[in-house]
Amino acid sequence: MSRPPLLDPQSVPVFGTDSHLPPVDPQRLGAAALRERFAALHAFEPEIAGDAALVQRDPSSAAVLVPLVVHGDGVRVLLTRRTEHLRDHAGQISFPGGRVEPDDADAVATALREAAEEVGLEPQRVEVIGTLPNYTTVTRFVVTPVVGLVQPGYALKLDAFEVAEAFEVPLDYLMTPAHHHRHLVDNAGVQRQFLSMPWEGLGLDGVRRNYFIWGATAAMLRNLYRFLATA
Repeated sequence: MSRPPLLDPQSVPVFGTDSHLPPVDPQRLGAAALRERFAALHAFEPEIAGDAALVQRDPSSAAVLVPLVVHGDGVRVLLTRRTEHLRDHAGQISFPGGRVEPDDADAVATALREAAEEVGLEPQRVEVIGTLPNYTTVTRFVVTPVVGLVQPGYALKLDAFEVAEAFEVPLDYLMTPAHHHRHLVDNAGVQRQFLSMPWEGLGLDGVRRNYFIWGATAAMLRNLYRFLATA
């Protein structure tokens, strides 16, 4: 049986943060350290492997690009806000990405293709350094997060059908668990928890906004935190 979507996640009360956990050491968040961490592969169990299905359908393979933009004053994560009319995850903050197509060689190819299509980020500007464990969304997409370093100076061209805007968030902010909010919602007697990472900052258009990062995007960022914090 399908369950209704959570239409207003910002209204769900926060019951705690993870301020008791340490932030990732800033020395681990530079480009060289990130390359080294992903090169030193070892078994890694994600903290959050997925969420309960919102709909009943066969799983579909997908991939997203986690673009880490290497600025002189620190690394930032490039994120997008989806347009409101989309069928899946409308209006949510997300990484560029989408469904695996038959012509894609692998998840990396999917992530790079989707990033080029959605925000105009050219594949040659992305240095892929690794992947994170798969995450299964409420809509039954099994998503491979592909992590890549991006040098600044790129010119984005947004797909107006899918992407309302793009913006960057400092990686050190997202890798600080004090900014990880825990929410609890009760739906017909069934309780569900989810994470959010609210951030206020400038969009790439120079306008200051409040961004509510939650759901699958927040969960994958939390898995990135665990990966980097346990190095």
